[in-house]
Amino acid sequence: MGAESWFYFVDYQSDINKCLQELRQREFKAGRYNPAESFPDYPVNPNHAPGCKHSSIDEAQTASGASGTRSILDINLLGESPDYRLVAPLSDANLINLFGTNKPSRAMIESKKYDLFEDIERGQGIYIIAYKDNVPTEIFFAGYSFD
Repeated sequence: MGAESWFYFVDYQSDINKCLQELRQREFKAGRYNPAESFPDYPVNPNHAPGCKHSSIDEAQTASGASGTRSILDINLLGESPDYRLVAPLSDANLINLFGTNKPSRAMIESKKYDLFEDIERGQGIYIIAYKDNVPTEIFFAGYSFD
C-alpha cells in the first residue's frame, strides 16, 4: 500500500493552531477519516458526512493502524519545520519558487497542489496561507497518511 494524500482549504484565522484543531474536530465529527470510511474523497464534499465511528481522535488513530486515518486526523500539532504528526508552514523560498510570490492566491495553490506533495513525507503535512488582494483569506492544509 502507498500513502494517501489529503488536503483542505479552510477560512483564514490568525491562530493557525486553533484553525488546525477545529478542522480536525470537524473532520472527526463528519466521519471523513479511515476507518470510518476507507478512502475519504478530496476535495472534501461538505454534504458527505458518514459520521464518526470512534469516541475520540486518539481512538480513531489507533483503529486506523499503519495506514493512518488518510486525513488531517493524522496530524496532531503545528510545527515550524516538517516532522511526523505535524503540519509546518511552507517556507518563503519554496512559496516563491512554486508561485513566484510568498502570498499565493487560492487559484495559484489549486493549480500547483499536486506539485506540493513531492516534498511531503508520509505522516507529515504543510500549510499555506492563501491571499486575495494581499489579505489572508484561507489556509490550505495538505499532507500524506502513513501507509
